[in-house]
Amino acid sequence: MVWAVTGNPELARAVRRVVRDCLAVGPGEDVVVVADPASQRLGEMMRDEAQGAGGDAVLALMAEREIDGQEPPPTVAGAMAAADVFIAPASRSISHTKARRDATAAGARGATLPGVTEDMLARLMSGDFDVMRARSRAVAELLDDADEAHVACPRGTDLRLDLSGRRGIADDGDLSAGAAFGNLPCGEGFISPAGGEGRLFAKTVAAIGMAEEPIGLTVAGGRLDDAEGELGATLLSTLDQHGAQGRNVAELGVGTNEQAHLSGNVLEDEKILGTVHVAFGASASIGGTVQVGVHLDVVILDATLDIGGTRVLDAGRWALA
Repeated sequence: MVWAVTGNPELARAVRRVVRDCLAVGPGEDVVVVADPASQRLGEMMRDEAQGAGGDAVLALMAEREIDGQEPPPTVAGAMAAADVFIAPASRSISHTKARRDATAAGARGATLPGVTEDMLARLMSGDFDVMRARSRAVAELLDDADEAHVACPRGTDLRLDLSGRRGIADDGDLSAGAAFGNLPCGEGFISPAGGEGRLFAKTVAAIGMAEEPIGLTVAGGRLDDAEGELGATLLSTLDQHGAQGRNVAELGVGTNEQAHLSGNVLEDEKILGTVHVAFGASASIGGTVQVGVHLDVVILDATLDIGGTRVLDAGRWALA
């Protein structure tokens, strides 16, 4: 077994939690694990755990995608749609791809873990899941009920997002129901806004990097209008490769995992308790209307967040009772 090779019981418990608790893999289920060369070892561990849970599990190893949101190969997409369960610890996110949506529509339940490291998985999956789930669900309910959210921060963030007609979603790690889908490690509540206006200052800029000083981004008419600095220029260039819809304001998310800390890896940074993240690009997978081959998140630190008339975060501190 791979566990003896890793010598890391915390990681072994985290993988077990992903496979047996979050996804509830059971006897006789067809399971496909989607990995690339950088995530192959973790993919093998997840395949072994799924096999140990009674599943008929395979590992699909693909070349690393160029950006988050790029489609996997058709053979991988077909395997995901044919499976009962898919698990994707690949380096780039396939959460917002047509392949993922088709697999969910076919009834497969699954999780994506884009860019996850062994250390991150062991830490972020070790916390108090009951508390994290309660926070995530509370945020999702508020997002469901409100028409607007306002984000501020000490650096000058002043961003208003239109939530009208959109549905809040809890990323709480419970992916046991048929066709359930989520992102692991878990710990956020999120929504796809219908529009947005204002300014934000981001510390982590997608998979592009972490800024020494948060960079300013301007949102107008529900689109990213401008982004400062070298990281901002790279962000705009990457989004613009996908046409005008690449700059669509796709997501507002709130971190709820107290085990997460600032690392420069957006998968972890967006889960940090007391942070807000905003994504640009594809939104169709989370209740929006835009489908393009890119979905890039930026993370705001020390955030103050009001959803409707309720204060959720106060300068990076959890404010809900």
